Amino acid sequence: MRARLWRHDIALRTPVSAADQVHSTRTHLFVELEIDGVYGYGEVSPQPQGLNGDPGLRDVVDEFEVFTLRQFIEAAQREGESPHWARVTHFAGSRPASRPASALLEMALLDRDLRARHATIEHQWPERFLTPTQATVSLLDEGPWVDVGDAAQVRAKISAHPVGVERWERLASLGRPVLLDFNCSGGSIDAVLATVERAQDFVDVVAVEQPFAVGNVVEHARLAAVLECPVSLDEGVRHRRDLDQIVRYQAARLVCIKPARVGGFAQARTMIERAQRLGLEVYLGGFFESPLARAANRALARHYLTRPSDIANADLATDLPWRSDPWGIGFVATAALTWCEPLVSRQW
Repeated sequence: MRARLWRHDIALRTPVSAADQVHSTRTHLFVELEIDGVYGYGEVSPQPQGLNGDPGLRDVVDEFEVFTLRQFIEAAQREGESPHWARVTHFAGSRPASRPASALLEMALLDRDLRARHATIEHQWPERFLTPTQATVSLLDEGPWVDVGDAAQVRAKISAHPVGVERWERLASLGRPVLLDFNCSGGSIDAVLATVERAQDFVDVVAVEQPFAVGNVVEHARLAAVLECPVSLDEGVRHRRDLDQIVRYQAARLVCIKPARVGGFAQARTMIERAQRLGLEVYLGGFFESPLARAANRALARHYLTRPSDIANADLATDLPWRSDPWGIGFVATAALTWCEPLVSRQW
C-alpha cells in the first residue's frame, strides 16, 4: 500500500471576488492511493488561510499526514485489509481540518474501490434527477464575469456595501434567478433587508445565503422571520447537529452541503437525507474543484437533489493532471501530476 499527496495551484480563468477574499487561484490537494496495484484519487481545495470556520491549507496537510493517514494505516495493519471507504469518516477528529482531510482520503478510497470492481461513480449513485447547475458571479467585481452558460441559477457574491445600478443591471441581464451570497458579511438584519429590497428591483432573489457568522443561528432566525425569500446556510453547515439547530431555531429553509466541508461523501449523503427528513431543502456546493471532485459531486447531486447545485465544471485556466478513465470517478493521473509539489509520501 502507498499514499502520495500533492499540492497543485490551479488558476480560475475568471477571478471571483467574495467579501473577504478574491478567488483567482485555488490550491488543490490531490492524494493518490495504491492498494494491491489498484489506484484511487482524491481531492480537496482548502482556503489559503482559515476563514469563516474553514481551515487553511497548511492545517489540512498537517491533519492528513499526522492524524488521518496514520489512523487509516493503523486500522489497515490491525485488520489485515483496507477499511471500507465509508468508514474513513470515523477516523476524523474534532479539529476544523479533520473533515477536509477525511474527505480527501475517503474520495481516494471510493475511487479505488470502484476501479477494483470495474464500477463507476454512476453505479454508486445512479442518476435519478436532472439536477440543474448553478453559476457564480460577483457583484463586487468590476472585471468580466464567467459565462453562465446554461446554468439555471446564479449565485451572486455580495457584501453589506452598496452596489451601483450598473452592476444590478448587469446581473439582471443574465436573466436568471439569483441567490445572494454574503459569505458572513451581511452586517445587520436591516442592512440585509435593504440589500434584498434593492436587488428585487432588478432580479428574482430566490434565497439569501449566510449573511451572518457561522453558528449565529439566532440572527439568521430573526432575519428568516421577516424575509420573504428563504435564508440559506452554507458556512454554518458542517455537521448533523447544525441541521438540528437550524430547524430548532427556524434559522433557514435551505442549506448548502459541501462534501469536502462536512467530511466526505458518506457524511454528505447522511446529512442530505437528514436535512430532507427535517423539511430543509438542499443543494450541493463546491470549492472550484477540478473535474475529478466535480464528477463525484455531480453524481451525488443527481442521485439526491433537484435544486441548482455547483456541479458544472469550474472555469479553470491551468492545465490539469487528469485524463479520462472508464472506471472509478472517471479520471486517472497523467505524468503532469508528478510535476505538482509533493507533500507527503507513505508506504506500508
